[in-house]
Amino acid sequence: MEGERVVVTGLGTINSLGHTVDQFWQHLIAGKSGVRAVSHFDPSELPCKVASEVVGFDPSNYMDAKEALHTDPYVQFAVAAAKMAVEDARLSISDSESERCGVIIGTGIGGMQNIQEQSFKLFSKGPRYVSPFMIPSIICNMASGTVAIALGCRGPNFGVVSACSSGSHAIGEAYHCLKNGKADVMITGGTEAAIQLLAFSGFCSMKALSMHFNDCPEKASRPFDAQRDGFVMGEGAGILVLETLKHAQQRDAYIYCELCAYAASCDAFHITRPEPSGRALASCFRSVLERSHTSVEEIDYINAHGTSTKYNDLLETQVIQAVFGNHAKKINISSIKSMLGHLLGAAGAVEAIATIQTLATDIIPPTINYEHPDPECNLNYTPNQAIQKEVKVAISDNLGFGGQNSALLFKKFA
Repeated sequence: MEGERVVVTGLGTINSLGHTVDQFWQHLIAGKSGVRAVSHFDPSELPCKVASEVVGFDPSNYMDAKEALHTDPYVQFAVAAAKMAVEDARLSISDSESERCGVIIGTGIGGMQNIQEQSFKLFSKGPRYVSPFMIPSIICNMASGTVAIALGCRGPNFGVVSACSSGSHAIGEAYHCLKNGKADVMITGGTEAAIQLLAFSGFCSMKALSMHFNDCPEKASRPFDAQRDGFVMGEGAGILVLETLKHAQQRDAYIYCELCAYAASCDAFHITRPEPSGRALASCFRSVLERSHTSVEEIDYINAHGTSTKYNDLLETQVIQAVFGNHAKKINISSIKSMLGHLLGAAGAVEAIATIQTLATDIIPPTINYEHPDPECNLNYTPNQAIQKEVKVAISDNLGFGGQNSALLFKKFA
């Protein structure tokens, strides 16, 4: 796709490893795990008792305390990360520029805490006790809407819901808005706060979560390792400020890197299982290479989806081998879910931030808990320790329930 060049000028995140990008990044490259025993509720009746929770977060630092009372945590996380990203970008949104500044934020589930709380009120007390704030607190576009209100953005605005690809799809759709001239600035990413008893129980019933590491939570998320037994739920938000290159240069903004291509596809196979051949995910990889005029040999790093589940990690490995051929084993790959757990609809956005930081610092974060190599997962997963290596071109990919696939390709800015 020709058109405007798109660059990244601001980053913000809230997650279990930090309440700022710097905290998150320093803990990530140190190989620190944010996975702990569940504290948001009593998990004693559940087979999984670990999660990657945000602790110590005070929404009143980012929004009015009364407003926060009626706002679901998934929205609170988004507002906090968005304000961080805008401050990081040193971006001032004037009234005259507001219609050229948009917001697109993804979430997989939306306002789960309020769904759970209001359902309890309905069935225990009756319909008259359901809050009038329920609907605005749970719908999946409310993160985008609330961020726009907080920052005064009147440009393109909507939410993206595509399970665990939501965050990267949101970034990709924001990229399209800029490429096509519909905006000059887009605030975009993903947010999730689904570590609630209802959602957690549902994932346990699916047998999707890790269930064999309750006594050592930090070992539970182990992408590509032979002992992987399911993913670990995480929560938080990741927000990027994207701008057209022209707009960023006009205001002399610091540029982290360039977002050069985005691709999306669907397996059209099963509501939860990935399609065994991986043809749709392979299509994403090939598309971002083609659209960015990048050769296979130019890829230095892949921030993999790497959920720590048996079939996802194997499929992702096989697709990388098929697309990149002999170069596959020369690419450094890592899954930060080994430290952060799976942030569902926020995963793609927080992982994009890690990819951008890799380009900016030439430090590749590790895949921790890689202790028992799986003969079928035989690529370079950057095991257990971060490494210093020049990274000029990187891809972040994500998969989601419903067969959703996505890929983003970033390059050092030149």
